[in-house]
Amino acid sequence: MHYIPVLSTLVTFAFAIAVFNRYQYKKGSHLLFWGLGLVFYGLGTLSEVVMSFTYNTAVLKLWYLCGAMLTAAWLGQGTIFLLVRKRKRAWGLAFILIAVSLAAVVLVGLAPVTEAAKTYNPAVPISTQYKDILVRSSWVTLLTVLLNIYGTLGLVGGALYSAFLFWRKRVLANRLVGNLLIAGGALLPAMAGSFVQAGIVDALYVSELLGVILMYGGFLQATKSQPELVSQPAHAA
Repeated sequence: MHYIPVLSTLVTFAFAIAVFNRYQYKKGSHLLFWGLGLVFYGLGTLSEVVMSFTYNTAVLKLWYLCGAMLTAAWLGQGTIFLLVRKRKRAWGLAFILIAVSLAAVVLVGLAPVTEAAKTYNPAVPISTQYKDILVRSSWVTLLTVLLNIYGTLGLVGGALYSAFLFWRKRVLANRLVGNLLIAGGALLPAMAGSFVQAGIVDALYVSELLGVILMYGGFLQATKSQPELVSQPAHAA
């Protein structure tokens, strides 16, 4: 199970590179925020790789910051740029997200750790140990909840809404499928928290890998070029 975060990290950074490459020639703020969100995703899974070998306070805080707080919100903000037609409103939300994210960085950076850090067991998933090690203030907990709600509504809700629009209009079936895959992939890591609470601790690693694979597949499907229709010359009667 501890090799799964390695695969998740490789897939995530490959996904991020694909998004940034598309941003280079397509531009679009949505691609920029998706790319940054995927970087956070990759840093979160990379932190799991490091923590499966040894304990490091900075890496633990990076894992919590990226995995629990920033990833969903920044990916969701990317989708919001696609759905909100008024640029000023979308950027207003983005600036609020940036400010909240900076506050999260400061709060998590200053958060103390307990003596439980000395008994950290690399063989046990970090998701089952961090609560005993990292002291999260009420502000950190509040921001974690708000950022995840914002990100889930933006990413999952936005993808489902886009899929509904394509279904209703009966156009661009590839984007319909792509958005459904993105929504499903985004939900998997969020659902993993319930499995962890139920004692199925390895579910987080599996859901992270399956989630990013589904989102990557959805991105490729949604951005797949469609064949152009070529008008045929009319035949003489």
